[in-house]
Amino acid sequence: MLTTLLAVAEPSKVPFYIAGGAFAVWAVVLSGVGLTRPSFPFGVTGQRAVMLVSLILAALAIGTAIGTSK
Repeated sequence: MLTTLLAVAEPSKVPFYIAGGAFAVWAVVLSGVGLTRPSFPFGVTGQRAVMLVSLILAALAIGTAIGTSK
């Protein structure tokens, strides 16, 4: 019974798994595109877009890690 109460008190890690997984998938896709297309990210706007998406995904992963910790 005590383990059941402890399991209920612990926050769900699912948001962190989703955010971390999305960040990992983004990194793999980004490296694949970067290796196959020499002109990637196609200018200053593309560079800023890649940095913005990477920053948002990193912040989400960090935020959900903090939010789901004890």
